Parts: sequence; structure tokens; C-alpha cells
Amino acid sequence: MVRGLAPATALRGRAAAAARWCTCRRVAVAVCLGNLAAALLVARALYAPGTFASAPKRGEARYSKEQVRWVEESIRIRRAAEPVELIEAVKKLRKAFAREEKRRKELPLELKQKVSREILQRLRDLGENRNTTEQREAVESWRVEKLKYIRSSSTQNLSNFGLSSEESRMLKQALDFNWRMLLEDIGLWIPPTVYHIEHDDKPENEQEEQEIVPGPPLPPECNAELHTDYGGTAVRWGLTHHKESAADCCQACIDQAKRAKPGALKCNIWVYCPSEYGCYSPDKYEHKHQECWLKQADHPKLNFKDRYSEPYRDSHPTAPVVVPWMSGVISA
Repeated sequence: MVRGLAPATALRGRAAAAARWCTCRRVAVAVCLGNLAAALLVARALYAPGTFASAPKRGEARYSKEQVRWVEESIRIRRAAEPVELIEAVKKLRKAFAREEKRRKELPLELKQKVSREILQRLRDLGENRNTTEQREAVESWRVEKLKYIRSSSTQNLSNFGLSSEESRMLKQALDFNWRMLLEDIGLWIPPTVYHIEHDDKPENEQEEQEIVPGPPLPPECNAELHTDYGGTAVRWGLTHHKESAADCCQACIDQAKRAKPGALKCNIWVYCPSEYGCYSPDKYEHKHQECWLKQADHPKLNFKDRYSEPYRDSHPTAPVVVPWMSGVISA
């Protein structure tokens, strides 16, 4: 009897365990379904159409009724200030240009070349020393003559001239209505004549404005001369001798002459480069701003004064118009 009860007891235990397991699974499934339903409800509440309308976004500006009224008023004023007539006129011009562009037909290349050759020949016959006004008049006379010929010629004459009826019609329209466009197509442009009239309204006795030299004023013994380059034997090379101002350069010349030993060259000429862009010289060196040359000459001679001559500039293409140096001969 004991042996018969053991299997029955085991079966009842297994059944109870299975019942407990099923109950736990149902509870877990129920909990999951509940969580899923809650998540769906939350998502629906978050993404509902009216949600964002009622709650402003983070950082979104909120305007008062007074501010909204100001914005609407500014929009109304801006619209009232729009140049309506000008806008309408521009629209009409655009339509007219569009119609003109549709009517315009491109001339054949051979015909363009023929027109350009005839115009160039007319300009050659005019001569090289003619001004732009005479050149424009010559081109205009060619246009008038060509139009007159096309209008008065018969179909037979035009064919002998090398033009078909369609080409003659296109050329007539180009010469009559699209003349400027035709000139642009063949690449012909004659600049307008510009007349320069100088008006000298300066009083007769008014003195010329003096050029300002940077730095302290130069003493009278420096005898400073603007746009001047004196020659002489170099006592101190300016390539390695720079001074802050022309006055300092002149003073350096005076000091050198005082400290010079017996028999040594004494400075009596100073040459300074005041230009921030450097100073031109015909030698091979690059002369920079604030170069100070100390020189000596018993009989000082000018290298350059005021302006470089045209023959000199022709032989020295890099030379500027005005002499950039300033210099002086120290008075005894």
C-alpha cells in the first residue's frame, strides 16, 4: 500500500507545481499587457493634434496682443509703401523685352562675318588717327547706306549680292531694330568720347600746399628738399642704416661729421626714403622705408629732382613718375 501511494503523491505535487507556473505566467502576461496599454495611452496623449497647439515649445516666443498688433501694423505700412507703379512698369518692360527677344532671330554666322568685314573695312578707310566720334559716325553711315540699299534693291540684286530673301529680311530687321545687339554679336564696341575740362578756381595769390613730412621738423641747416636724390660717396650705407624720420637722418649726418677722425670722409649729404612702399633706384638693390644714406661730396650734384624724365622712364620701365627720395646738403 505504501508503494501505491508514492506515485499518486508525486503526481499531485507535479500538478500543483504546474498550476502555480501557469498562474505566474498569466500574471506576467497580464502585467505586460497593462504596461503596453499604459504606454499606448501616454503616446496618444503626447502626439495628439491639439497637444502642441496648447503647449508652447521650449524656447518658443510668446507674443502679446499688443505685439501682434504692432507686427500687423508694420506689415500694412510696408505694403502701403511699395512702389506699385514702378513694379508694374518693370513688369511691362520685361514683357516687352521678352517679346522683342522672341522676334529677334539670330543672324547666320556667315552673314555676321560679312557685316563685320564691311564695317572694319569702312573703319580702315577712315584712317587710324580718327577719334571715336568720327568712328561712330562712319559706322552709322554704313548702317544707313546698307538699310537704304536693302529697301531699294530688288530680289535679283540681293541674290547677286549674296543674300537670300530671308537673310535680307533678317539683316534689315537687325540694322533697323536690333542694331546694338548686332554690334554686340560681332564684338564691335567704340567707347564714347570723354572731354576733360579742368577748372582752376584757386585764388591767384594762394600758396601751394606743402607736403607733410612725418616726424619732427627739420632744422634749417639740413636744407631738406622733397623728391630729390643727391649723389656722392657713401659714408654710411642706407641698406643697413635706418632712421625713424628725416630729421633723425639729417642729425645722423651732422653727428658723423663731428665724430669723424682726421682724414676720414665727413658726411655733408643725407638721403632719406620716407615712402612706406620703398624708394626706387636704378641699382640692383631693393630700397625700403626709412633708409638713411650718409654721403660726402665736395661739389654735390643732383641725381634726380622732382620727376623722372620720359626718356629715362622709357629706358627704365619700373621707374615711377615722381622721385620718392628726399635729401639735403648740410650747410657749413
